[in-house]
Amino acid sequence: MSLDLECALCPLSAWRTRVVPPSGDLSSPVVLVGEAPGESEDRLGAPFVGRAGKWLDKCMQEAGLDRRSVMITNTVKCRPPGNRRPDAQELAACRRYLMDELRGRELIVALGSTAIEALLGSEVKVSEVANRTVKVDIEGIGTMDVLLTFHPSACIYNKEARSRLIDAMRMVRDHLNVRTSASSGKET
Repeated sequence: MSLDLECALCPLSAWRTRVVPPSGDLSSPVVLVGEAPGESEDRLGAPFVGRAGKWLDKCMQEAGLDRRSVMITNTVKCRPPGNRRPDAQELAACRRYLMDELRGRELIVALGSTAIEALLGSEVKVSEVANRTVKVDIEGIGTMDVLLTFHPSACIYNKEARSRLIDAMRMVRDHLNVRTSASSGKET
């Protein structure tokens, strides 16, 4: 199922400027999942291009990870009014698109509590689960590895979150490097 750029499955369609599709390497084995588009994302039509995106880029660069090597998306594809968290109805409406984006991936990186809760189906305290990889049975897809970590917006005010997100991006880099080495026949 491809993303419907004219989607009207939930009330967010009335607030958005545009649907925000995934960016980066759409065939990457790794997908980063955030919460929802913000004002910049809604205006420019790409995920993580605003203030949180700048922090994500900094953390990825510090970890030696190229943004173009992963797919980046959000739990919902339209900006909630006032940049509030998406509600259950909005998450459910976009779930079909998110599930399609997750299918066939090796590693899902859940950025922040909204993404973590959308994938695990339960509330968590990010500081207690950050940088853990868990196996999650995702309906219609199967068991997937999900790396739980902080949302880049947490880096704005929290040095510990920044450090943990950089470490998570190193884990992603290492996953991609091991995969590349294995596919080229090199030993790691």
